[in-house]
Amino acid sequence: MQITHNMATAVFVAGLFAASLPAAADVVVVVSAKSAATALTEEQASDIFLGKANTLPGGGQAVPVDQPDGSPARELFYSKAVGKSTAQLKAYWSKQIFSGKGQPPKEAGDNAAVKSLVAGNPNIVGYIDKSAVDATVKVLLTVK
Repeated sequence: MQITHNMATAVFVAGLFAASLPAAADVVVVVSAKSAATALTEEQASDIFLGKANTLPGGGQAVPVDQPDGSPARELFYSKAVGKSTAQLKAYWSKQIFSGKGQPPKEAGDNAAVKSLVAGNPNIVGYIDKSAVDATVKVLLTVK
């Protein structure tokens, strides 16, 4: 009987904890409001952030910038848009670097830092929480 009570308490507490967690926010891929690009597919975004493409649809260079490793926006972007876990992404870039085929995107910092870099250069592509979007950037893709 004691085990059943403890198990029930643990399930109840776990349920309360899960209910108190915020829902995952949408992440958006953004470029400068001055960029000619108007939209990206998940495949195009994946290709840009994996170093397989370096141009934006409609022309213009695409220079991707990442948020820091472990940030919620980065985790969501890579798992949903690119289809890679953190471990898979590290393995991918290790192989690319070792074989001389490429370098990972530079890390730019949090939402504000990425937005500032993107807003100031029409070639930079980044991802931020949807709630951080303002008139200085243009949304090309929403990742849910």
